[in-house]
Amino acid sequence: MSEEAKNDASRKSASQSVGIDCASGPGAEAITQDAATTISQIGQMTTSSAPPCENSKWSCEMCTYENFPLSRKCTMCRSPKPLLGEDIFRLQDGASALPSQETCGAEAVADRLKPLRISSPQGHTSASTLVKWSCPTCTYENWPKSIKCAMCGYGNPNPAHSPPCDPRLPRPPGVNEICNNQTASLHDVDGSTRRSKRRASNIDWIWLQACLGVVEGESRRVETYLSSGGDPARALTHAEVQLLNRASAFDAGYTLVHLAIRFQRQEILSTLLSRISGGGPGLKRSPSYIAPDLASAIRRHIAGCLRQKKGNFPCRYINEFCTFSLPADIEELPAAIQEQLFSELLDREAQQTLEADPPLINWSLEFTVNLGSRLYALWNRSAGDCLPDAVCQAAYGVFDRNNALRTALADSLHQAHRSFYERWQAWERMQASLLHYAPEEGQLRAEWSRILASAARPGTPLHQIHVFVLAHVMRRPIIVYGVNVVNSFRGEALGFARFQGIYLPLLWDPQFCSKSPLCLGYTRGHFSALVPIEPYSHRHTYICREQQDDNEDMIYLPLTDSEGKLLPVHFLTCDEMSEAESVVRRWVVWRETSGGLAAARRPSLAPSLLQAQMLEEWLNHYRRLAQQTRGPFPPRLQAAAAEYSSDPDTDEE
Repeated sequence: MSEEAKNDASRKSASQSVGIDCASGPGAEAITQDAATTISQIGQMTTSSAPPCENSKWSCEMCTYENFPLSRKCTMCRSPKPLLGEDIFRLQDGASALPSQETCGAEAVADRLKPLRISSPQGHTSASTLVKWSCPTCTYENWPKSIKCAMCGYGNPNPAHSPPCDPRLPRPPGVNEICNNQTASLHDVDGSTRRSKRRASNIDWIWLQACLGVVEGESRRVETYLSSGGDPARALTHAEVQLLNRASAFDAGYTLVHLAIRFQRQEILSTLLSRISGGGPGLKRSPSYIAPDLASAIRRHIAGCLRQKKGNFPCRYINEFCTFSLPADIEELPAAIQEQLFSELLDREAQQTLEADPPLINWSLEFTVNLGSRLYALWNRSAGDCLPDAVCQAAYGVFDRNNALRTALADSLHQAHRSFYERWQAWERMQASLLHYAPEEGQLRAEWSRILASAARPGTPLHQIHVFVLAHVMRRPIIVYGVNVVNSFRGEALGFARFQGIYLPLLWDPQFCSKSPLCLGYTRGHFSALVPIEPYSHRHTYICREQQDDNEDMIYLPLTDSEGKLLPVHFLTCDEMSEAESVVRRWVVWRETSGGLAAARRPSLAPSLLQAQMLEEWLNHYRRLAQQTRGPFPPRLQAAAAEYSSDPDTDEE
């Protein structure tokens, strides 16, 4: 028999087999005729060329690039794959393999075409018609065959999902239940709007979106969370960190403020800080908020002043001495403007706590009136870095937003840890002995490791030893006036604070340091800078028993409490404890007032050029408000303040 006769016989047998399979149902003749035509074409292909092997590539007609068999388009020029060489079996079933050379005959082709009798253009399922399943945990829309959520890893609640079934086709056992489930899932698509509304009202979902918004720099999400009544101090939990699934960005315990600091989102940070309570109700407007460019220049100046001492005590230090005071021009403003200024500048809650009975500051008229040394508690951020912020405010009048002091603190503890550890462990053992307790060395080592870790991580609360180290970084004493007992918001005692006292840079040579102390206030878990208003020269016509310098204005800081007892001096050795007053006299300028009160004399020096410019811009804002109140139609002060606060440039901090 000739080759042509053999091909005709194979095509005839394939046509008969397809005709038998397609004889049932309408349109059988058309399907049989189309199938016969297709088989005739494939028979000619098999005779003209060898069947393609499984790993053979197809050549693009446009650029001749060799593409993989499953590629629908050319990888280089994106031209479609030639239809003549298309593998119709693989297009129908992606899991099936290309026919081998042994099964490329006409009879095998006819057998492979049998499933085509139940396929129709209307029965095909495209990617656009697949119904995705919504994750009940994070609401992410997943592909139907996904076993777990691609976002959070939550298991598919209905693993039987598959492409919708054609109701006109015969169904094997069990398919009815699957198709019923898929029909029900189609109704979920109709309810996507309702699901979006529920998602928009879910505060937990808005909270997670706000966290992502900080990382991605989308302030709109943060504003949506705050406008929905969200707590700006809310912290991430371990479950939420796992749900967000970005370990490099999120940590358990982090708030939106921590994320804004980590990713340097200044606008978002200013929005959050304005919502966080810490200075009482109302808008807070410090000088660094009014003049953000000058404040940034001051911070760069601080970073440039940091040095490291060589030798046995490699501690970081500031190579200059600067002290911040409020300008005396404040008293020239009208009384109403002064009240607004102090309301926007000070932490009224901290001020009230420090002046409550028994008073911790401003308890003597001799200090506050006669000597002009009243202390004011500046509003401070509540971002977990209040201690370095308060020290930076007391010295320079700006926040430690760039973490220059915090970094210097961590580096000093790490590089000079031996010297600091000896002082710290001796102090801890002495304090424990007062309670008839002796800590073990392993316990002290573990606590010291936690102290080092907390210093290196911004946003983490700090301890007494950190104040002691900052006194060495600043190279000057730090006096803390603080509560001894920390109370809850209900007034219940939570424990002892023990932050109040005098911190001296004992590990430096006294000649290397300044005797001008910095003052801090400590209330319930929060530090504030305590600064005076710079004095006028005529205020000091009376003052101390010893004659003051003729050309200097002085501030006098109490070294005792209201009962006349010397403030605690921290981290002294046993020998130094017996002569604590003598130690303090070596590190400060000790003076006694005419009333017999012990005080540290601190000269009130002129501010630096950058500080003077920042304070001048800050005062000009309130001077303009004062001028408006004197006009023929004075506007309300609060309205003017609200108009100013709406300017985004004022929220640079």
